[in-house]
Amino acid sequence: MSECCGHDAKFDGVSDDYKRRLWIVIAINAFMFGVEMTAGHLAQSQALQADALDFLGDALTYALSLAVIGASVHVRTNAALAKGLSLFLMGSWVLGSTIYQVFTVGVPEAGVMGIVGALALAANLASVALLLRYKDGDANVRSVWLCSRNDAIGNLAVMIAALGVWGTATGWPDLIVAAIMATLFLSSSFQIIRQALQERSAVLAGH
Repeated sequence: MSECCGHDAKFDGVSDDYKRRLWIVIAINAFMFGVEMTAGHLAQSQALQADALDFLGDALTYALSLAVIGASVHVRTNAALAKGLSLFLMGSWVLGSTIYQVFTVGVPEAGVMGIVGALALAANLASVALLLRYKDGDANVRSVWLCSRNDAIGNLAVMIAALGVWGTATGWPDLIVAAIMATLFLSSSFQIIRQALQERSAVLAGH
């Protein structure tokens, strides 16, 4: 995936259209965080809770991205590094809690997982459609796209987990999907941090 990070892209988010789209997806993600985290607790689904955290991460990422649009490269790369670190922390938490759940595994409610997963997928497809034309750019813009991509993949994974839970009558598919999503968070974190550091180094080398 590193070859797709758009290191040569120059778009830094300075666009009224881009800002409007970010406001819309912030609202979508904040709403879905509340819905999915509540449903995850009720259904005892680790995958749903992991996906809810992804929604929260996206909402915070988009808000931070809006705040630093038009700022200096130093400020924007600092924001990207902060978002990369937050993804790393979320991935670590999900991975740790998933390992814990392995020893206290129960059977999640497959029906709730499937219904909420489908709702979340629809919300994320709307967000992806809004942001598709701006998927390339600097580390700050790139981080927005990676979070959107994570959500869409995560929702598909939750629905697959729901089918697995229903078919096996065990909680293992839910835990496996949560672990995969944690790995996705960590991978995106490393991509964002690496690109931000490269952009900062390029600016310093130019002085």
